[in-house]
Amino acid sequence: MAWHREPVTSQRTVLVTGASSGIGRATAQLLLERGHRVIGTSRDPARIPAESRLEGVVYRALDLTDIYAIEGFVAALGAEGHRVDVVVNNAGESQSGPLEDLPVGALERLFRLNVLGPVHLTQLLLPGMRHRGYGRVVMVGSMLASFPLAYRSSYVATKAAIKGFATAARFEMAPYGVWLTTVEPGSINTGISERRTKYIAENSPHSKAFRTMLRTLDRNEKEGIAPARVARTIVRAIEADEPDALYAVGSNAPAVFALQRALPRSLVENVLARKFGISPKPADQG
Repeated sequence: MAWHREPVTSQRTVLVTGASSGIGRATAQLLLERGHRVIGTSRDPARIPAESRLEGVVYRALDLTDIYAIEGFVAALGAEGHRVDVVVNNAGESQSGPLEDLPVGALERLFRLNVLGPVHLTQLLLPGMRHRGYGRVVMVGSMLASFPLAYRSSYVATKAAIKGFATAARFEMAPYGVWLTTVEPGSINTGISERRTKYIAENSPHSKAFRTMLRTLDRNEKEGIAPARVARTIVRAIEADEPDALYAVGSNAPAVFALQRALPRSLVENVLARKFGISPKPADQG
């Protein structure tokens, strides 16, 4: 059966999750400036400060940890006549902690929010995109998925997972004019350091190295690039005729990825660890 490819137009309806602050808000603002229609989600839109609200954004409540809420959300959009052409899966939680100290409940919540929720939202929106012959799905990941960091294992795993979904499913949907891509930001100055969840056991043997890593991480984020720069990369991916599988931005991404290709992986891992004050040598057990 022949399928219909929708004519290219300059204006699209874009769903941006986590649109109340940081990268999500910057992306929503740029999309509005580019003439697109924007639906922005937040756990509780009523609590978005007036100064953070963007005129022109249609705000909707969405809890990505609740599968049934996601299904109701998509059904409500359809009932209201909203046809989503593009989804930017941006909402998520930043989590840190030694692997042996991470509570199972915290891991489950993180994977529901950062992986299962965005993936199910995408699943529900893909059929409409495929039917119309046009769609874009942008997973907002992290360069940590390409360059894993100690004490960030849970967060790294979620960002690697959404990149895996997008990359593996990319050519399932491309024949229908629907492209999946991942944008990996490096250090971004969004204030996320204050919102990051941290888990470490009392008297943990990892306490000293964990605190050292956090200090470096917080400093890098305060000195990181502005969310608007990531937003420009996201919009470039959305508006490309055939978006690339991966876009990386910030933290000297071009040079860093070039070094990753040129140097042994073990050397890259050791350099990254030392940059954050983490030694790969055996700890003093005395």
